[in-house]
Amino acid sequence: MDGFKRFGLYVVPEGAFYRAGADWLGWDSVAGAAVAQPDLPGLPGAVAEITATPRKYGFHGTVKPPFRLAEGTDATGLDAAARAFCATRAPVTIPALETRRLGGFIAVVPAEPSEALSDLAAATVEALDPFRAPPSEAELARRRKAGLSDRQEALLARWGYPYVMEEFRFHLTLTGKLPRTDAEATRDILAGHLAPVLPAPFVIDSLCLMGEDVEGMFHLVHRYTLSG
Repeated sequence: MDGFKRFGLYVVPEGAFYRAGADWLGWDSVAGAAVAQPDLPGLPGAVAEITATPRKYGFHGTVKPPFRLAEGTDATGLDAAARAFCATRAPVTIPALETRRLGGFIAVVPAEPSEALSDLAAATVEALDPFRAPPSEAELARRRKAGLSDRQEALLARWGYPYVMEEFRFHLTLTGKLPRTDAEATRDILAGHLAPVLPAPFVIDSLCLMGEDVEGMFHLVHRYTLSG
């Protein structure tokens, strides 16, 4: 656990839904291994290229974005804090999921916003923030390239990431950024491919501590049951 350079708290699905997402991306973060990707007819490019950006993270929905450990903290303490936090939180039920185009990329998202999920994400960000090292100037500059609003800039300064709290939008990323026409075509293909395995409802009953290895690939460290 001490060999990872960054950690994050993710929702990592299980069962057929997870298997389909991990296979699509070509990386199984639970097993810590590359996997063969499906050859879906009609894709506007090679699947390996379409999935290159999100592959290293594995199939997941971010709850607390990846962070380096703060000085004076360690992975053992983070593990204990995450375990204790999850023991106080109840599972969240999402009635339905759908595959959408979000700007230039494709993701699986809740069909309707979930206040309970937003509350869980905000509480996770806050509870584990003592373990987060401040972002470097290079990290801040990279985030600002997206053109942040005043509120997103304030969130970046406070929490190290601009898309938390009220800016949080839960999504399980499936592709990198694509031209609009390619994104729409890919969405249609993926929606059909994933439809048989989309859980309804989607019950989030655990959070996963994920670690980034020296090559930039994320691995499951621990899965904590939401038992509050």
